[in-house]
Amino acid sequence: MWREIEPDERQEVEVEGYKVVTYSYGSGDDVVFCLNGGPGLPCDYLRDSHSCLIDHGYRVVAFDQLGTGASDRPTDPALWTITRYVEEVETVRHALALGKVHLVGQSWGGWLSIEYALTYPDALRTLTLENTAADIPHLVRELERLREALGAETVAMMQRHEAEGTLDHPEYQAAITVLNYRHVCRLSEWPAPVQRSLGDWNMGPYETIQGPNEFLYTGNLKDWNRIPDMHRITVPVLITVGQHDELTPACAAKMKHALPDAELKVFPNSSHMPFFEEPDAFYPVLVDFLKRRGGG
Repeated sequence: MWREIEPDERQEVEVEGYKVVTYSYGSGDDVVFCLNGGPGLPCDYLRDSHSCLIDHGYRVVAFDQLGTGASDRPTDPALWTITRYVEEVETVRHALALGKVHLVGQSWGGWLSIEYALTYPDALRTLTLENTAADIPHLVRELERLREALGAETVAMMQRHEAEGTLDHPEYQAAITVLNYRHVCRLSEWPAPVQRSLGDWNMGPYETIQGPNEFLYTGNLKDWNRIPDMHRITVPVLITVGQHDELTPACAAKMKHALPDAELKVFPNSSHMPFFEEPDAFYPVLVDFLKRRGGG
Protein backbone atom coordinates (compact mmCIF):
# COMPACT_ATOMS: atom_id res chain seq x y z
CA MET A 1 0.00 0.00 0.00
CA TRP A 2 1.27 3.45 -0.86
CA ARG A 3 2.81 5.72 1.72
CA GLU A 4 5.30 8.53 1.64
CA ILE A 5 8.82 7.14 2.09
CA GLU A 6 12.10 9.02 2.22
CA PRO A 7 14.39 7.94 -0.62
CA ASP A 8 17.46 5.93 0.30
CA GLU A 9 19.48 7.85 -2.26
CA ARG A 10 19.11 11.14 -4.08
CA GLN A 11 21.50 11.55 -6.97
CA GLU A 12 22.11 14.15 -9.65
CA VAL A 13 22.65 13.02 -13.24
CA GLU A 14 23.97 15.26 -16.01
CA VAL A 15 21.84 15.15 -19.15
CA GLU A 16 23.24 17.18 -22.05
CA GLY A 17 24.62 19.81 -19.70
CA TYR A 18 21.59 19.97 -17.41
CA LYS A 19 21.02 18.53 -13.93
CA VAL A 20 18.35 15.87 -13.45
CA VAL A 21 17.57 14.69 -9.91
CA THR A 22 16.87 10.99 -9.24
CA TYR A 23 15.37 9.18 -6.25
CA SER A 24 16.08 5.57 -5.32
CA TYR A 25 14.34 3.31 -2.81
CA GLY A 26 15.49 -0.11 -1.70
CA SER A 27 18.29 -2.10 -3.29
CA GLY A 28 19.04 -4.97 -5.60
CA ASP A 29 18.97 -5.74 -9.31
CA ASP A 30 15.18 -6.06 -9.68
CA VAL A 31 14.47 -2.44 -10.57
CA VAL A 32 11.11 -0.73 -11.11
CA PHE A 33 11.89 2.42 -13.10
CA CYS A 34 9.06 4.97 -12.99
CA LEU A 35 8.23 7.60 -15.60
CA ASN A 36 5.60 10.02 -14.34
CA GLY A 37 2.96 11.94 -16.20
CA GLY A 38 2.56 15.58 -17.00
CA PRO A 39 4.50 16.58 -18.94
CA GLY A 40 5.94 19.21 -16.64
CA LEU A 41 5.06 17.55 -13.33
CA PRO A 42 7.54 16.66 -10.58
CA CYS A 43 7.61 12.92 -9.94
CA ASP A 44 6.21 13.14 -6.37
CA TYR A 45 2.82 11.55 -7.07
CA LEU A 46 4.18 8.54 -8.97
CA ARG A 47 7.28 8.18 -6.80
CA ASP A 48 5.21 8.12 -3.61
CA SER A 49 2.59 5.76 -5.05
CA HIS A 50 5.13 3.19 -6.25
CA SER A 51 8.01 3.36 -3.76
CA CYS A 52 6.06 0.87 -1.60
CA LEU A 53 7.10 -1.84 -4.07
CA ILE A 54 10.25 -2.09 -1.94
CA ASP A 55 8.02 -4.15 0.39
CA HIS A 56 8.04 -6.83 -2.32
CA GLY A 57 11.78 -6.87 -2.90
CA TYR A 58 12.10 -4.33 -5.69
CA ARG A 59 14.37 -1.35 -5.98
CA VAL A 60 12.27 1.61 -7.11
CA VAL A 61 13.79 4.52 -9.05
CA ALA A 62 12.11 7.73 -10.20
CA PHE A 63 13.39 11.11 -11.34
CA ASP A 64 12.24 14.65 -11.91
CA GLN A 65 12.25 15.02 -15.68
CA LEU A 66 14.13 18.01 -17.05
CA GLY A 67 12.09 21.15 -16.38
CA THR A 68 10.40 19.74 -13.27
CA GLY A 69 10.83 19.41 -9.52
CA ALA A 70 14.41 19.66 -8.27
CA SER A 71 15.88 19.23 -11.76
CA ASP A 72 17.07 22.15 -13.85
CA ARG A 73 14.37 24.25 -15.49
CA PRO A 74 15.59 25.65 -18.80
CA THR A 75 13.08 27.63 -20.82
CA ASP A 76 14.03 26.65 -24.39
CA PRO A 77 10.88 25.07 -25.92
CA ALA A 78 13.06 23.13 -28.35
CA LEU A 79 13.94 20.86 -25.40
CA TRP A 80 10.35 19.72 -24.93
CA THR A 81 10.15 16.76 -27.32
CA ILE A 82 9.44 13.10 -26.66
CA THR A 83 12.62 12.14 -28.56
CA ARG A 84 14.83 14.19 -26.24
CA TYR A 85 13.07 12.78 -23.17
CA VAL A 86 13.69 9.22 -24.44
CA GLU A 87 17.41 9.95 -24.48
CA GLU A 88 17.12 11.46 -21.00
CA VAL A 89 15.56 8.23 -19.70
CA GLU A 90 18.39 6.20 -21.23
CA THR A 91 21.01 8.55 -19.79
CA VAL A 92 19.53 8.15 -16.30
CA ARG A 93 19.31 4.35 -16.65
CA HIS A 94 22.97 4.16 -17.65
CA ALA A 95 24.20 6.66 -15.06
CA LEU A 96 22.55 4.71 -12.24
CA ALA A 97 23.65 1.36 -13.71
CA LEU A 98 20.09 0.01 -13.49
CA GLY A 99 20.50 -2.73 -16.07
CA LYS A 100 17.31 -4.22 -17.50
CA VAL A 101 14.32 -2.63 -15.77
CA HIS A 102 10.64 -3.08 -15.12
CA LEU A 103 9.54 0.16 -16.79
CA VAL A 104 6.40 1.79 -15.40
CA GLY A 105 4.95 4.76 -17.28
CA GLN A 106 1.82 6.63 -16.24
CA SER A 107 -0.11 9.03 -18.51
CA TRP A 108 2.51 11.12 -20.43
CA GLY A 109 5.04 8.77 -18.85
CA GLY A 110 3.26 5.98 -20.71
CA TRP A 111 3.74 7.73 -24.05
CA LEU A 112 7.38 8.16 -23.12
CA SER A 113 7.62 4.50 -22.09
CA ILE A 114 6.18 3.31 -25.39
CA GLU A 115 8.63 5.46 -27.33
CA TYR A 116 11.49 4.28 -25.10
CA ALA A 117 10.50 0.61 -25.49
CA LEU A 118 10.55 0.98 -29.27
CA THR A 119 13.94 2.74 -29.16
CA TYR A 120 15.70 0.64 -26.49
CA PRO A 121 13.91 -2.74 -26.42
CA ASP A 122 16.85 -4.53 -24.81
CA ALA A 123 16.64 -2.30 -21.72
CA LEU A 124 13.34 -3.80 -20.51
CA ARG A 125 12.28 -6.82 -18.49
CA THR A 126 8.62 -5.82 -18.38
CA LEU A 127 6.55 -2.78 -19.30
CA THR A 128 3.61 -1.43 -17.29
CA LEU A 129 1.45 1.18 -19.01
CA GLU A 130 -0.73 2.95 -16.48
CA ASN A 131 -3.57 5.27 -17.56
CA THR A 132 -2.12 6.02 -20.95
CA ALA A 133 -2.69 5.76 -24.70
CA ALA A 134 -0.70 5.12 -27.85
CA ASP A 135 -2.89 6.97 -30.37
CA ILE A 136 -3.44 10.67 -29.57
CA PRO A 137 -5.95 11.36 -32.38
CA HIS A 138 -8.08 8.48 -31.04
CA LEU A 139 -7.66 9.83 -27.50
CA VAL A 140 -8.88 13.26 -28.65
CA ARG A 141 -12.07 11.66 -29.97
CA GLU A 142 -12.53 9.92 -26.63
CA LEU A 143 -12.05 13.22 -24.78
CA GLU A 144 -14.68 14.82 -26.97
CA ARG A 145 -17.05 12.04 -25.92
CA LEU A 146 -16.32 12.70 -22.23
CA ARG A 147 -16.88 16.42 -22.73
CA GLU A 148 -20.24 15.76 -24.36
CA ALA A 149 -21.51 14.37 -21.05
CA LEU A 150 -21.43 17.94 -19.73
CA GLY A 151 -24.24 18.84 -22.13
CA ALA A 152 -24.44 20.60 -25.48
CA GLU A 153 -24.62 24.09 -23.99
CA THR A 154 -21.49 23.60 -21.89
CA VAL A 155 -19.58 22.06 -24.79
CA ALA A 156 -20.54 25.01 -27.00
CA MET A 157 -19.30 27.39 -24.30
CA MET A 158 -15.98 25.52 -24.06
CA GLN A 159 -15.52 25.54 -27.82
CA ARG A 160 -16.19 29.28 -27.94
CA HIS A 161 -13.54 30.00 -25.32
CA GLU A 162 -11.09 27.68 -27.07
CA ALA A 163 -11.70 29.48 -30.37
CA GLU A 164 -11.30 32.91 -28.78
CA GLY A 165 -8.32 31.92 -26.62
CA THR A 166 -10.08 32.86 -23.37
CA LEU A 167 -9.27 29.64 -21.52
CA ASP A 168 -8.82 31.48 -18.22
CA HIS A 169 -12.49 32.52 -18.15
CA PRO A 170 -14.17 31.29 -14.93
CA GLU A 171 -16.95 29.41 -16.73
CA TYR A 172 -14.43 27.53 -18.88
CA GLN A 173 -12.27 26.73 -15.86
CA ALA A 174 -15.35 25.54 -13.97
CA ALA A 175 -16.08 23.01 -16.72
CA ILE A 176 -12.47 21.79 -16.67
CA THR A 177 -12.68 21.38 -12.88
CA VAL A 178 -15.77 19.17 -13.23
CA LEU A 179 -14.00 17.06 -15.86
CA ASN A 180 -10.91 16.75 -13.65
CA TYR A 181 -12.94 15.45 -10.71
CA ARG A 182 -14.73 12.99 -12.97
CA HIS A 183 -11.80 11.75 -15.03
CA VAL A 184 -8.48 12.62 -13.32
CA CYS A 185 -9.06 11.77 -9.65
CA ARG A 186 -12.46 10.95 -8.18
CA LEU A 187 -11.41 11.34 -4.55
CA SER A 188 -13.03 14.26 -2.73
CA GLU A 189 -9.59 15.16 -1.35
CA TRP A 190 -6.63 14.60 -3.61
CA PRO A 191 -3.63 12.96 -1.86
CA ALA A 192 -0.75 15.17 -0.71
CA PRO A 193 1.72 13.82 -3.33
CA VAL A 194 -0.75 14.71 -6.09
CA GLN A 195 -1.23 18.18 -4.70
CA ARG A 196 2.54 18.68 -4.45
CA SER A 197 3.07 17.65 -8.07
CA LEU A 198 0.20 19.79 -9.36
CA GLY A 199 1.29 22.74 -7.25
CA ASP A 200 4.72 22.75 -8.92
CA TRP A 201 3.58 22.20 -12.52
CA ASN A 202 5.84 23.67 -15.20
CA MET A 203 3.44 24.62 -17.95
CA GLY A 204 6.26 25.14 -20.48
CA PRO A 205 6.79 21.46 -21.31
CA TYR A 206 3.07 20.74 -20.82
CA GLU A 207 1.78 23.31 -23.28
CA THR A 208 4.53 22.59 -25.81
CA ILE A 209 4.02 18.82 -25.83
CA GLN A 210 0.33 18.43 -24.93
CA GLY A 211 -1.71 21.63 -24.70
CA PRO A 212 -3.34 24.06 -22.25
CA ASN A 213 -5.33 21.48 -20.23
CA GLU A 214 -6.15 17.78 -19.97
CA PHE A 215 -9.02 18.00 -22.45
CA LEU A 216 -7.49 20.05 -25.27
CA TYR A 217 -4.53 18.74 -27.30
CA THR A 218 -2.68 21.35 -29.36
CA GLY A 219 0.99 20.46 -28.69
CA ASN A 220 3.68 18.72 -30.72
CA LEU A 221 2.31 15.24 -29.89
CA LYS A 222 -1.24 15.90 -31.08
CA ASP A 223 -0.71 13.62 -34.11
CA TRP A 224 1.41 10.97 -32.32
CA ASN A 225 0.28 7.39 -32.94
CA ARG A 226 2.42 4.33 -32.15
CA ILE A 227 -0.28 1.67 -32.50
CA PRO A 228 1.14 0.47 -35.86
CA ASP A 229 4.55 -0.11 -34.22
CA MET A 230 3.54 -1.73 -30.94
CA HIS A 231 3.86 -5.25 -32.29
CA ARG A 232 7.62 -4.66 -31.93
CA ILE A 233 7.30 -4.51 -28.12
CA THR A 234 7.75 -8.16 -27.21
CA VAL A 235 8.32 -7.99 -23.44
CA PRO A 236 5.35 -8.76 -21.16
CA VAL A 237 3.10 -5.70 -20.80
CA LEU A 238 0.56 -4.83 -18.14
CA ILE A 239 -2.01 -2.15 -19.03
CA THR A 240 -4.00 -0.56 -16.21
CA VAL A 241 -6.86 1.90 -16.62
CA GLY A 242 -9.71 3.35 -14.61
CA GLN A 243 -13.24 2.88 -15.91
CA HIS A 244 -13.70 6.67 -15.68
CA ASP A 245 -10.18 7.49 -16.90
CA GLU A 246 -9.64 10.49 -19.17
CA LEU A 247 -7.35 8.17 -21.14
CA THR A 248 -10.21 5.76 -21.53
CA PRO A 249 -10.56 1.96 -21.48
CA ALA A 250 -11.03 2.21 -25.25
CA CYS A 251 -7.52 3.67 -25.49
CA ALA A 252 -6.23 0.83 -23.30
CA ALA A 253 -7.98 -1.81 -25.39
CA LYS A 254 -6.46 -0.41 -28.56
CA MET A 255 -2.99 -0.87 -27.07
CA LYS A 256 -3.75 -4.39 -25.87
CA HIS A 257 -4.88 -5.51 -29.32
CA ALA A 258 -1.70 -4.07 -30.86
CA LEU A 259 0.71 -5.79 -28.45
CA PRO A 260 1.81 -9.43 -28.77
CA ASP A 261 1.95 -10.13 -25.00
CA ALA A 262 -0.27 -7.83 -22.97
CA GLU A 263 -2.64 -8.07 -20.03
CA LEU A 264 -5.30 -5.44 -19.31
CA LYS A 265 -6.98 -4.57 -16.01
CA VAL A 266 -9.80 -2.03 -15.67
CA PHE A 267 -10.48 -0.61 -12.20
CA PRO A 268 -14.23 0.12 -12.05
CA ASN A 269 -14.17 2.81 -9.36
CA SER A 270 -11.17 4.76 -10.60
CA SER A 271 -10.32 7.44 -13.10
CA HIS A 272 -6.70 8.44 -13.86
CA MET A 273 -5.04 7.31 -10.60
CA PRO A 274 -6.19 3.84 -9.48
CA PHE A 275 -3.13 3.57 -7.20
CA PHE A 276 -4.71 6.33 -5.08
CA GLU A 277 -8.39 5.76 -5.87
CA GLU A 278 -8.50 1.95 -5.46
CA PRO A 279 -5.23 0.96 -3.78
CA ASP A 280 -6.61 -2.29 -2.34
CA ALA A 281 -7.40 -3.47 -5.86
CA PHE A 282 -4.49 -1.87 -7.71
CA TYR A 283 -1.39 -3.05 -5.86
CA PRO A 284 -2.15 -6.81 -5.92
CA VAL A 285 -2.56 -6.61 -9.70
CA LEU A 286 0.74 -4.81 -10.23
CA VAL A 287 2.72 -6.98 -7.81
CA ASP A 288 1.26 -10.19 -9.25
CA PHE A 289 2.24 -9.15 -12.77
CA LEU A 290 5.79 -8.24 -11.78
CA LYS A 291 6.30 -11.47 -9.86
CA ARG A 292 4.68 -13.68 -12.46
CA ARG A 293 6.12 -12.13 -15.61
CA GLY A 294 9.29 -10.46 -14.37
CA GLY A 295 11.59 -13.39 -14.92
CA GLY A 296 12.91 -13.53 -11.40
